Amino acid sequence: MKFQAILVTIISIICFHSVEAQESFEVEYLKRDVYFLASEEMEGRGTGTKGEAMAADYLAASFKMLSLTPVGVDNSYIMPFDFKYSTKMHGSEESDLISTTGKNVAGFLDNGAEYTIVIGAHYDHLAKGEFGSSRAPNLFGQIHFGADDNASGTSGVLALANYYVKNDKKEAFNILFVCFSGEELGLHGSKKFVERLPVAKEKINYMVNMDMIGRMKPDSKTLVVTGIGSAKEWDSLLIANNKDFALVKDSSGIGASDHSSFYLAGIPVLNFFTGQHSDYHTPGDTPDKINYEGQSDILKYITRIVSGTEQIAKLNYVQTVNKGSDTPRFKVTMGVMPDYTWQDGGLRLDGVTVDKPAANAGLKAGDIVLQIGDSKVDNIQDYMKVLGKHEKGDKVKVKIKREGKEMLLDLQF
Repeated sequence: MKFQAILVTIISIICFHSVEAQESFEVEYLKRDVYFLASEEMEGRGTGTKGEAMAADYLAASFKMLSLTPVGVDNSYIMPFDFKYSTKMHGSEESDLISTTGKNVAGFLDNGAEYTIVIGAHYDHLAKGEFGSSRAPNLFGQIHFGADDNASGTSGVLALANYYVKNDKKEAFNILFVCFSGEELGLHGSKKFVERLPVAKEKINYMVNMDMIGRMKPDSKTLVVTGIGSAKEWDSLLIANNKDFALVKDSSGIGASDHSSFYLAGIPVLNFFTGQHSDYHTPGDTPDKINYEGQSDILKYITRIVSGTEQIAKLNYVQTVNKGSDTPRFKVTMGVMPDYTWQDGGLRLDGVTVDKPAANAGLKAGDIVLQIGDSKVDNIQDYMKVLGKHEKGDKVKVKIKREGKEMLLDLQF
């Protein structure tokens, strides 16, 4: 696609914004945004790259078509931010740091209300995998499309913006719609945004984040919602408005996405997530694998929760317990992708990395890990604690369940 054709595509979003509010979660419109953002032309939307700039222009054009108020520089929707990131996993020396500029994109829906809510998602990804690929270095140089991570969440922001702009009912709050960059390099965009909020922090009621909402499993319809402990009202609102999902609820306000930046600033948060998969941080995360119907259902659920908050003057912020705070660091890995939506005991595996200890031991995707050595494994926290006990070279027996049958495998870290 030539650059001129990309501009034509951006202009064509006028058609999207002509639909009625109740139609804004239709699959065809979600698919249009995901396919554009996760196209070859975006080259993985790495922060500071040409692909990120084109994606930012697309998002800004979307906000402009909706007549959202720009809150960026020079009366635009773009909010540039400078930061440094490490070229090494644990680099801290100045020589290991690279300076770059990212672009947050934000628009404001002013309903003349006292309080504002934030609806956001990160739109950046891993470019060609040189930093952050889960299969590094085997896939360096290949485009990491980032359809689920996080074109899915970004398209959700656009759909919700369209819904609330076109909604006949004027909401009891203002809304800041934000698409963050720099998330994959360390939540840099959301951190900078919170430092330079376009409205007073005490006037922000809460923040809703969407990160990887595109891979809902149709059979289980499991949805992970984190941050429910950050406001005392969240749990009852989630339950009362749930029509569709098997909810996996996590109270912690801290997690590996942009809602953490808001929680740490004293703002209640919710984060929506459909779970990791074997295509996570690989070139295999493509638009054809997205469950657009499931994504649409999640967005409708979010609107019901948001409507429920209109009956509350302001949510009550609560400090949460970070489940990972007592988890030890570990020197070994098994090379597995846990199923974060699994709730039936043990640790179910969504994927197993070739040439890593688990694969060498014979573990496969779909296996349920029940015990490692003398330690029972009931959940992801148990698994991480087991890793913290071992050194490279240790040999253990791993008890698993496969297709209903238990078996023991020999594994060496």
